Amino acid sequence: MKMSGGPASVNIKVILLIIAVLIAIGTLYYTQTLVQKLQEKERQIVELYAKGIEYLANTTNPDVDITFLFDNIIKPIDFPLIQSDAENNVYNRTDIRNVEIDTSLTNEQFKVFVAELIAEMDAIHPPIEVKYEGITINKIHYGDSEHIKQLRYYPYIQLAIAAFFIIIGYISFSSIKRSEQSNIWVGMAKETAHQFGTPISSLMGWLEMLKINYKEPDKVLDITEEISSDVEKLNKITYRFSKIGAKPELAKKNLIEEMKQVISYFERRLPQTGKSVELKIIGDESACAEINSELFEWVIENLIKNALDAIEGTSGKIEISVKEFKKRVEVEVTDSGKGIEMKRRKDVFRPGYSTKKRGWGLGLSLSKRIIEGYHGGKIFVKSSMPGEGTTFKIILKSC
Repeated sequence: MKMSGGPASVNIKVILLIIAVLIAIGTLYYTQTLVQKLQEKERQIVELYAKGIEYLANTTNPDVDITFLFDNIIKPIDFPLIQSDAENNVYNRTDIRNVEIDTSLTNEQFKVFVAELIAEMDAIHPPIEVKYEGITINKIHYGDSEHIKQLRYYPYIQLAIAAFFIIIGYISFSSIKRSEQSNIWVGMAKETAHQFGTPISSLMGWLEMLKINYKEPDKVLDITEEISSDVEKLNKITYRFSKIGAKPELAKKNLIEEMKQVISYFERRLPQTGKSVELKIIGDESACAEINSELFEWVIENLIKNALDAIEGTSGKIEISVKEFKKRVEVEVTDSGKGIEMKRRKDVFRPGYSTKKRGWGLGLSLSKRIIEGYHGGKIFVKSSMPGEGTTFKIILKSC
């Protein structure tokens, strides 16, 4: 039984990591492309603003209307902008737009502040020159708007938050996985002890019977047959555990004949449980499916054991029905036990889930693995009502 992640698990992690990296690259590429487009748009606005000033400087028409320039270009500007002379000097604070200025600054401090701000802006965007008769008279320096700044850093913040939650999720998932693996190992150890415990206890009882009846040949013969049956049971258990994690060999078998052996084994040992339970099998005598006998019998044993545990009184009934259709065979195991609550039906096949004080919750989990993983069939709770009993249904491919 493979308990840890192998090559397939590693491949899945690598694929998921590659997908995550591609998503991150795609997000960054898209955001940076959007930022570049917005920056280009702002540059066009600045160029238009510079051309407007240049036009005013070069025009000889005293009646030129500059309302459009101020109302539609200058006023809507929402990014930092500084208009300086050709030597990057700023003499009027009104030539600085959308920049917070400390009013307590002295003239010298103001000049240093502006020089540093212009250097920062020019490092991001080359200044746009305003010319008069071919000579540069002004420069327009500008920086990114708040929207562009936020948009530029937003994907990194988003990726950082996503990475944080992914790391937390991975650590949590790994912790849960290790815990489940530990529980499965413990459960497997207990299940092994439980599987071997029943026939070993029975053998110890037969040995005591032999000591008492060693002088009576007929009883000794009967006891020997029972011992042989329990030894065969131990051999089957060994074979079953050896097949966990390996691909079992399937063969065409008569299902009712296979299940009669299991029922016979339980019927001989039911009196020892103190319960009077009727075990019954009905259905198509010729029903055939491709199964591994030892593993399929294990499933039926688990279902019968669960049914016996569910019967709380001293008497009850367990019925196994078999129906064969054109391409499938259906096996139903019905008991008259305490039933399962609706909200717990999906949990019964989960490793470690058990309502029994001495249970470890691996029987039905192994049964599901055997039927669905090895036989390509299905097993599920068909119906259950508290106080009325439960029906488990198995679907297999017919011969």
